[in-house]
Amino acid sequence: MDEKNFFDKVYQIVRMIPSGKVASYGQIAGMCFSPRSSRAVGYALHVNPMPGIIPCHRVVNKEGRLAPAFAFGGQEIQRELLEKEGVEVFQKEDGLLYVDMEKYCWKPQ
Repeated sequence: MDEKNFFDKVYQIVRMIPSGKVASYGQIAGMCFSPRSSRAVGYALHVNPMPGIIPCHRVVNKEGRLAPAFAFGGQEIQRELLEKEGVEVFQKEDGLLYVDMEKYCWKPQ
Protein backbone atom coordinates (compact mmCIF):
# COMPACT_ATOMS: atom_id res chain seq x y z
CA MET A 1 0.00 0.00 0.00
CA ASP A 2 1.48 3.35 -0.97
CA GLU A 3 1.66 6.27 1.47
CA LYS A 4 -1.40 8.10 0.13
CA ASN A 5 -3.59 5.00 0.33
CA PHE A 6 -2.25 4.22 3.81
CA PHE A 7 -2.96 7.76 5.02
CA ASP A 8 -6.45 7.66 3.49
CA LYS A 9 -7.13 4.37 5.33
CA VAL A 10 -5.86 5.90 8.60
CA TYR A 11 -8.17 8.90 8.14
CA GLN A 12 -11.12 6.65 7.30
CA ILE A 13 -10.61 4.60 10.49
CA VAL A 14 -9.96 7.60 12.75
CA ARG A 15 -13.23 9.16 11.56
CA MET A 16 -15.01 6.06 12.93
CA ILE A 17 -13.78 6.58 16.52
CA PRO A 18 -16.87 7.74 18.39
CA SER A 19 -16.96 10.86 20.52
CA GLY A 20 -15.97 9.97 24.09
CA LYS A 21 -13.62 7.17 23.03
CA VAL A 22 -9.94 6.95 22.09
CA ALA A 23 -7.81 4.53 20.10
CA SER A 24 -4.07 3.89 20.11
CA TYR A 25 -1.70 4.44 17.20
CA GLY A 26 -1.03 0.69 17.20
CA GLN A 27 -4.72 -0.12 17.16
CA ILE A 28 -5.19 2.09 14.08
CA ALA A 29 -2.12 0.54 12.42
CA GLY A 30 -3.53 -2.95 13.01
CA MET A 31 -6.89 -1.94 11.54
CA CYS A 32 -4.96 -0.76 8.46
CA PHE A 33 -3.47 -4.28 8.21
CA SER A 34 -0.04 -2.85 8.97
CA PRO A 35 0.48 -3.59 12.69
CA ARG A 36 4.08 -2.38 12.73
CA SER A 37 3.19 1.06 11.36
CA SER A 38 2.28 2.97 14.53
CA ARG A 39 4.77 5.73 13.72
CA ALA A 40 3.34 6.10 10.22
CA VAL A 41 -0.12 6.49 11.77
CA GLY A 42 1.30 9.23 13.98
CA TYR A 43 2.81 10.98 10.98
CA ALA A 44 -0.45 10.70 9.02
CA LEU A 45 -2.26 12.37 11.91
CA HIS A 46 0.44 15.03 12.20
CA VAL A 47 -0.31 16.07 8.61
CA ASN A 48 -4.09 15.63 8.99
CA PRO A 49 -5.59 17.59 6.08
CA MET A 50 -8.95 18.07 7.83
CA PRO A 51 -8.59 18.79 11.57
CA GLY A 52 -12.01 18.82 13.18
CA ILE A 53 -13.36 16.42 10.57
CA ILE A 54 -10.70 13.76 11.12
CA PRO A 55 -10.65 13.65 14.95
CA CYS A 56 -6.95 12.96 15.47
CA HIS A 57 -7.28 14.17 19.07
CA ARG A 58 -8.92 10.80 19.80
CA VAL A 59 -5.68 8.91 19.12
CA VAL A 60 -3.24 8.34 22.00
CA ASN A 61 -0.35 5.99 22.67
CA LYS A 62 -0.91 2.44 23.94
CA GLU A 63 -0.62 3.56 27.58
CA GLY A 64 -3.21 6.29 27.02
CA ARG A 65 -0.66 9.11 26.93
CA LEU A 66 -1.65 12.22 25.04
CA ALA A 67 0.74 13.50 22.40
CA PRO A 68 3.20 15.90 24.07
CA ALA A 69 3.48 17.71 20.72
CA PHE A 70 -0.13 17.38 19.53
CA ALA A 71 0.00 18.83 16.02
CA PHE A 72 -2.88 21.23 16.49
CA GLY A 73 -1.86 23.13 19.60
CA GLY A 74 -0.13 20.84 22.10
CA GLN A 75 -1.35 18.37 24.68
CA GLU A 76 -3.48 20.97 26.50
CA ILE A 77 -5.59 21.45 23.35
CA GLN A 78 -5.88 17.67 22.95
CA ARG A 79 -6.94 17.49 26.61
CA GLU A 80 -9.61 20.17 26.11
CA LEU A 81 -11.01 18.41 23.04
CA LEU A 82 -11.18 15.05 24.83
CA GLU A 83 -12.69 16.51 28.00
CA LYS A 84 -15.42 18.23 25.93
CA GLU A 85 -16.36 14.72 24.79
CA GLY A 86 -16.47 13.37 28.36
CA VAL A 87 -13.06 11.68 28.39
CA GLU A 88 -11.31 12.17 31.73
CA VAL A 89 -7.66 13.19 31.41
CA PHE A 90 -5.22 12.99 34.32
CA GLN A 91 -1.60 13.87 34.95
CA LYS A 92 0.90 11.27 36.16
CA GLU A 93 4.06 11.81 38.20
CA ASP A 94 5.98 12.12 34.92
CA GLY A 95 4.09 15.35 34.24
CA LEU A 96 2.41 13.96 31.11
CA LEU A 97 -1.31 13.63 30.46
CA TYR A 98 -3.13 10.30 30.14
CA VAL A 99 -6.54 8.74 29.66
CA ASP A 100 -7.67 5.44 31.17
CA MET A 101 -7.49 2.98 28.25
CA GLU A 102 -9.57 0.40 30.15
CA LYS A 103 -12.43 2.88 30.38
CA TYR A 104 -12.16 4.88 27.15
CA CYS A 105 -10.59 2.61 24.53
CA TRP A 106 -12.76 2.19 21.43
CA LYS A 107 -13.59 -1.43 20.78
CA PRO A 108 -15.16 -1.68 17.33
CA GLN A 109 -17.37 -4.68 16.67
